[in-house]
Amino acid sequence: MPPPRKAPEELVVITKTYDFIVWSCRHTSKFPRNHRFVLGERIERNLYDLLALLIRAKYTRERRPLLEQANLVLEILRFQVRLAKDLQCLKTDSYGFAGKSIDEIGRLVGGWLKSSTGGGQL
Repeated sequence: MPPPRKAPEELVVITKTYDFIVWSCRHTSKFPRNHRFVLGERIERNLYDLLALLIRAKYTRERRPLLEQANLVLEILRFQVRLAKDLQCLKTDSYGFAGKSIDEIGRLVGGWLKSSTGGGQL
C-alpha cells in the first residue's frame, strides 16, 4: 500500500493572512459595542476579501489585477487598524502586532506582484 499523499504546502502569504484573520477575529469581537458592529466587521470583511483575492490569484495566470486589488485592501486595513487604535479599541501592543502583520503580508503580496510577470508564486 503506498504511503498517504502529503497535502501540498499552502502559499506563505495565504497562511499569514489566514493566521491574521484568526487573530483579528479574536480581537474585533472584544471591541466596544459602538465600534464592534461597524469598524470591527469592516476589518473582518476586508480580511476575508483579502484572503479570497489571494486564493483566486493562486489559481489564475491573470493574477496581477487581483494582487493590485489585494494591495488596495491592505492599505484600507492599515487605516482601519490605526483607527481602531486611536478609538482605543486596540491596545498599543495589539496595534503593533497588527501593523507588523499587515506590513509582512504587504511585502509578500508586493513580491508576488513583482514576480507575477514571470508566473512565480510565493
